[in-house]
Amino acid sequence: MPMSTSGIGRLPLGVALLAVLIGIFGFFVTVVGLLLLIFGTHLVLGGVGAVEVFGLTGAIGGLIVLIVGLIILAVAVGLWNQELWALVLAILVLLFYGVVEFASESWISLLIVIVLLVYLFAVSRHFN
Repeated sequence: MPMSTSGIGRLPLGVALLAVLIGIFGFFVTVVGLLLLIFGTHLVLGGVGAVEVFGLTGAIGGLIVLIVGLIILAVAVGLWNQELWALVLAILVLLFYGVVEFASESWISLLIVIVLLVYLFAVSRHFN
């Protein structure tokens, strides 16, 4: 049975690094969303009772953060597996951040975004 050359062997090192970093970030965002969803609505004081902190707004906020975290994790997995949709989504997010950085005149951050965009376009042939 011949061995396949697809997978990690073709994965560019920079994409692997981005996927791992995005995955770590997505994990933390997901955990924050879960904590907000579970504990953001009520705060237990000394086992006596619960005091409402954020109420329904905390639950909705936690759910939104949880969904965003799961999307970020999905993009990390998609980049690791060299999925074209993940590359497109990553480029769109970077373009958005580029506009934000330009509007805020944060030139070093804008330079980092431009370098990442150029790199992702350069390795785009590895995605299917």
